[in-house]
Amino acid sequence: MTTTKIDTDFGPARAELHCAEEGVAGLLLGHGAGGGIEADDLVAVTRAAQAAGVHVALVEQPYRVAGRRAPAPARQLDAAWLSVVEELSVRWFDDLPLVFGGRSSGARVACRTAAAGQAVAVLCLAFPVHPPGKPDKTRQPELDAVDVPTLVVQGERDPFGLPESGRHHEIVQVSGDHSLRADLGAVSRACSEWLQRVLRPLA
Repeated sequence: MTTTKIDTDFGPARAELHCAEEGVAGLLLGHGAGGGIEADDLVAVTRAAQAAGVHVALVEQPYRVAGRRAPAPARQLDAAWLSVVEELSVRWFDDLPLVFGGRSSGARVACRTAAAGQAVAVLCLAFPVHPPGKPDKTRQPELDAVDVPTLVVQGERDPFGLPESGRHHEIVQVSGDHSLRADLGAVSRACSEWLQRVLRPLA
């Protein structure tokens, strides 16, 4: 494992690299709004991706690196993420195809930046479709705007809602809630199978 700091316009971000034996792509994973890269589902998916031949970078946003729990505004999150992508695509991933991903807030960032960052696919863990109890405040358009293959792994009892499937994205429901802890094996399998399937044509 290698850790590095990356300067952004909003302070330093941090990335933790987990290498596969023979990496065919790079997967960047962002954390949730109030959590970090140690979340159980992020750890499980990191191991599954490595086993599937994908290098993984777990990315900490500048506000987390600075010790703040309250997330930065969306435009700052997106800009910092793209700065990290630009740096790591040269420093670690050597122009390999990149998959953007993350859990909850990190999944939203991945969706919003996929086009600008030239991601070949997007992996969403517990995409927060709406705030709990407020289905009218939907974020579904962020998911619908992604035009590359996208996987959403969602807990069946997620209070943040269940996304609708679409032309470019597929939904896999697993046991549990927003944490996805109830069946990490199912989360890992879904992500591993999907990564191998979407990356096979690029190998």
